[in-house]
Parts: sequence; structure tokens; C-alpha cells
Amino acid sequence: MSDEADVIVVGAGLAGLVATYELARAGRRVLVLDQENRANLGGQAFWSLGGLFLVDSPEQRRNGIKDSYELALQDWLGSAGFDRDDEDHWARQWAQAYVRFAATEKRQYLHDLGLRFTPVVGWAERGGGVADGHGNSVPRFHLTWGTGPEVVRVFAEPVLDAERRGLVRFAFRHQVDELVVEDGAAVGVRGTVLEPSDVERGKASSRVAVDSFELRAKAVIVTSGGIGHNHDLIRTNWPVDRLGPCPETMIAGVPAHVDGRMLAISETAGATLVNRDRMWHYTEGLHNWDPIWPNHAIRIIPGPSSMWFDATGKRLPAPNFPGFDTNASMKAILSTGYDYSWFVLDQTILGREFVLSGSEQNPDITGKDIRKMLASRGGKGAPAPIEAFKNHGVDFVVARTVEELVAGMNKIARGPQLDAAQIERQIVARDREVANRFSKDLQLMAIANARRSWGDRLVRTTKPHRILDPAHGPLIAVRLNILTRKTLGGIQTTLDSQAVRADGTPFPGLYAAGEVAGFGGGGVHGYNALEGTFLGGCIFSGRAAGRALARTLG
Repeated sequence: MSDEADVIVVGAGLAGLVATYELARAGRRVLVLDQENRANLGGQAFWSLGGLFLVDSPEQRRNGIKDSYELALQDWLGSAGFDRDDEDHWARQWAQAYVRFAATEKRQYLHDLGLRFTPVVGWAERGGGVADGHGNSVPRFHLTWGTGPEVVRVFAEPVLDAERRGLVRFAFRHQVDELVVEDGAAVGVRGTVLEPSDVERGKASSRVAVDSFELRAKAVIVTSGGIGHNHDLIRTNWPVDRLGPCPETMIAGVPAHVDGRMLAISETAGATLVNRDRMWHYTEGLHNWDPIWPNHAIRIIPGPSSMWFDATGKRLPAPNFPGFDTNASMKAILSTGYDYSWFVLDQTILGREFVLSGSEQNPDITGKDIRKMLASRGGKGAPAPIEAFKNHGVDFVVARTVEELVAGMNKIARGPQLDAAQIERQIVARDREVANRFSKDLQLMAIANARRSWGDRLVRTTKPHRILDPAHGPLIAVRLNILTRKTLGGIQTTLDSQAVRADGTPFPGLYAAGEVAGFGGGGVHGYNALEGTFLGGCIFSGRAAGRALARTLG
């Protein structure tokens, strides 16, 4: 098997599939290793909502959204905040290249593979309130018709066809423990064969060893993902100076196999790791009432109307509104000394503005079922998965009065007991601002701006109304937990996805793509992400690695 491979790809997630797709197209022979079983082909991308960052797309233009490479790059650089000469050297170049890709050939590249998008463009990560700072100036979140499984499918199908033709071979349950380096070049891998496993996709699998292996090739591409389920590694690298104390309670937005093992293994072999303290976790995490993996978390992707309170019962300061500035909101929440916060809303806001992350939480779009989607999203109630969380989730409180609501919140609080009168005063103050078309409440002003977008007005943002109006009831409170997800730093790479050594020179034979490479360059996002950029980063960096090796291998 080792003699047949031109390239070994470590990791069968999206970045690995894209790199393998490009190599097989060029007639190269690829061996793909993964510590999980075949059921997990596509990795974390399968579980995603399938959002992709595009610039000046036909979908944007049909929505009346004016976008450009220049505006998108301004947003990207303002969000990234690159400030490290050495560690950000390649990341800055990746940022420019990726935004250009998103503004030019990215959509056609995916369209040619069969990927399609829903007509409404979402406005994610709206920012911190200044033009040259963090955030998207315009909606850019393009939702895949078919969500994450469809993104995986369009690359997996040609790769599986190449497997049938003998160009691609998979070795599942092969856990890499070491990169083989000879004469300064990566020439293979060594590791452990794990016992066979037939567990379903996403479930934690056995780590019992049954054999060992050594495999060789002309080059190795590491596409093994990040550290999202390795909470010990997250705690070690947590940026206390920027975000505040590391949360005591964290729930995992990714399966247990997202363990970050290949980062240290690659560093031991001589690759450079950069920006370890940059990571992307969410503040709107829910305990999954029907979990697949251990400590399974689901993120709320909120519209802008829920009132957001910290653990002490104080409304978060502007511009910490739902969906605006993830890291700023994280810092505000953790500054209280507690690791959770609260949304307070009503049934109307829940039905219109709550979307749950994950392909499995959006069966209508994942299944590409237009009738089901219209019935689910166009009805008066909330979609069934959201109602299920409201009815069964441990983080939800439903009540008719503020006093009853706060009593329920106090039962599940991990910190101070809240004062119902204090909460009600803040809701009433906000509700008074709805009585006329003027307001000094910046959140209401932001809602009005959001409703200028056709997509937000149609399906994502409720018309401003009094939260305490019984016609919109019942009242709902949601305890929000810190959900761990993405690694923004990693193996530093050139624009060809070739790993970089400590002296700044390219590492012969070693490439890295996807989250293990900070989605390109060791940190293309800098300190912040604009959303819809993670799948795209896997695609862009995997494509770069595959094409570079297809071009250069003898």
C-alpha cells in the first residue's frame, strides 16, 4: 500500500477530501488515513449548517446587496487585526488571497461541482460598530441547499469514484503518531491501528490499539482538524488577557475525535505552530437534549431581537447584541466572573429569529425539501427542532410572567440569583422605546437597520414589538453556555499550503490544510472570523495543497 501512494493525506474531513479530489483529478495516487471509521467521511463539515462566505455573488445582487472585493477585504482586515510580524506573515497573504477567491472563482468552482445556495443571504457577525473594525458590512452568509452534507457530497463523490478506479485508497482506524522525516523532508507516517469500530457518525469510538503501521509517500498533507473537543488544550492556550478567565463550564460543538493531536506531532517533526491563543468559540451554546457525541452542544444562530443579560441580570452593553461581535460578547460575559449569560425573548422572536447550527437541526434544508421548508419556516410557530429544544432542553425556561420566568432562571443558574424587579425594569424600558419610530436604544436601531435587508425582513428579523405584550407570549429565557468550536491558529503554511519550518523556509514534503493550519497560513482569520469562512477555508487551503503537489510531484 505504501509503495502505491504519491501523497498521504492525514484526515478524511473536508480539507482532506478537497486535496484528494485535486490530486486524483491530476492522476496522482493518494492514500487517505483517518483514526475514525468510514461513517465519518467528511468530518466536522458534515455537521455544519453549510454556510459559505461569498463576495459580490448573484445571490447578493438579487437581494439588493452591493458588495466588492475592496469592501470585503476592509472587513476582513479590520476583523483580523493582524499585529504579529512573524506569525502573521503568511496569514496576511492568505487573507488577501482568500477574499479574492471568494470574490471571483469560488462560487463557480463549487457550482461546477453541483453545489447550490438558498436565495436568502444571511448577515452574520455584524460587527462592533465602526466601518474599519470587526464585522461584515453587508450580508455575505450563503447557506448551502443541503447544508453540510451537501458540501461534503460534492467532493466525496468524485473521490469515491477515484477510489473505485484505484487512484485513491482509504485506511480508516489508522491513528498517526509520528511524521517520518528523512534528510529534512517528510516521507511518511507511523502510527497505531485501532480496533475496528462500527459506531455511527459522530459518536465517540474506541482507542484500543491492535497493530502499528509505517507508510511512505512522496509527500504528506496534514488535514486533521483543530482542538475543539480537547478542552485541556483549549484551557492551556486560552487568551486570558484578551477574553478574560477561561470558562469553567464548556460544552463541545464538535465530536470527540476533534482532538488536535496532529498539531504537536507536526511541531515535533519540525513544523512551525503559530497563533495558538487565537480560537473561535461561541457564547450561545445549548446542551443538546438528544446528544450524539459526549458533552454535545448546539449553537443558536440568533437574529438581533433577543435581550441579552449577563449572569448578574444586567443587560450586556452595546454593541453586544445577538449575532454582532462574538469575541467582544465573550469578554463582556466572562468579565462578570461567570461563564454563562441569558437571552430573554418571546415566542414570536423564537419562531422567527432562532436558527440552530448543524445539519441535523435543519432537516428541511439538509433534505432539500422545499415543501417542508416552507411549512417549517413560514408557519406561525417555531420550527420543530427549536420547539423540541424549548420543550426538552435544560437551558430553556418558559413562563407567562416575568416573576415566573426569573424564578425558573434562578433554578438553573450557575451563579447569582436574579432579581425579577431588576429584569422587568430593563425589559419595560426597552419596550417603551418601541412605541414610536425614534429610539435611543442601539439594539432597536440595529434591528431597524437589519430589516433594510430583504432576507432579514422576510425570514430572520421580527417586526419590533413589546416583549411583554401577551399577544407575543409566552416569555422565554435561555441560559447560554460557552460552546467550543474552532482553532484559528495552527501550522504556518505558504500560499501553496506547504508547512513552514522555524527558520521560515518551506518544509520539503509536508503540507497542511484546513483547521490544523488555522484554515490557511497558520491563522487567516486573525483574531476574529466573519462566519461562513470555515468551510471555505478548508476548501481553499485543501485546494491549494492538492494543486501544488499535483503540479510539482515527479
